Amino acid sequence: MKIAVYNVENLFDLNYNGTEYSEYIPNTVWKWNTKTYRAKIKNIAKVIVDISPDLISLTEIESDVALRDLQKEISRQGLYYRYRAIADKKQTSVRNAILSKYPIRKKEIVISQSRATRNILEAAVFIEGKPLYVYVNHWKAKSGPESKRIRYAKALKKRLDELPANSNYLLTGDFNAHYEEHKSFIKKRKHNDTKGITGINHILKTIDGKGELYTRRSLSKEGNYNLWMELPKEERWSHMYKSNKEALDHIIISPSLLKPTQSHYVDGSFNSFKAPYLFTPSQKNFYRWQRSRSRPLHHTGKGYSDHLPIFAKFYID
Repeated sequence: MKIAVYNVENLFDLNYNGTEYSEYIPNTVWKWNTKTYRAKIKNIAKVIVDISPDLISLTEIESDVALRDLQKEISRQGLYYRYRAIADKKQTSVRNAILSKYPIRKKEIVISQSRATRNILEAAVFIEGKPLYVYVNHWKAKSGPESKRIRYAKALKKRLDELPANSNYLLTGDFNAHYEEHKSFIKKRKHNDTKGITGINHILKTIDGKGELYTRRSLSKEGNYNLWMELPKEERWSHMYKSNKEALDHIIISPSLLKPTQSHYVDGSFNSFKAPYLFTPSQKNFYRWQRSRSRPLHHTGKGYSDHLPIFAKFYID
């Protein structure tokens, strides 16, 4: 079973409901219209079809309408997902979603009642009657301090503690935190308002008592394993900001999925998807969704996303 994670960079539908970013209000000078909407969906569908996962965790989807249209376009391109789910119980600009070949039982984890926070999507994916719990996250961006992201981590950790013992789970999505956030943010006053404590490392327990990322050998029963550790350091990135490469998108797995005698992660299967068409010709930047450089600013109908997809394979017993 191949599982992928992709921040698609703002897939909005063409219905106006008042929560859109200004550049995605339909049929304005920004040219977010039928033509550009179809181009965006077609491009994102191509990426997903080329990866060909059995399940994909998606962030920055506005609505079930947009998710359904993406599902249909993927089908037109030759890949069929029977099931979909989106965290839509509260009004936010963008939401977390899943497309799956397997049945899903959906639940949402509420962070707060504020529209500034996005619900975490829980999908119990049933494979031959057994649940694999997949959590789709999109935490507060780094425009805010770490305390904002810790709220997500605590809500997620509380839910994980409620699962039956030895449950198989995947923590996926855009955490807006590097895999070694506890080392990279420590001197940044803008982010470090938590005395060095981070959501992804300390609350979700991806580091040991010495502050080092868990390896397969060092992983404790209480810890979680970040699959970025499967790659050399120079390959651990899915996002670029001012030419700085960082890993904001993650697949973090339960300790149970490292046991080869049962359902488990398939060795050597984790990677980012770096198709050449996802980069500019110089290969120095992502070929993200494009806006004109001349005024009035508008969508050009070209490009993909400002994140790379990541993926991994699992043997589900």
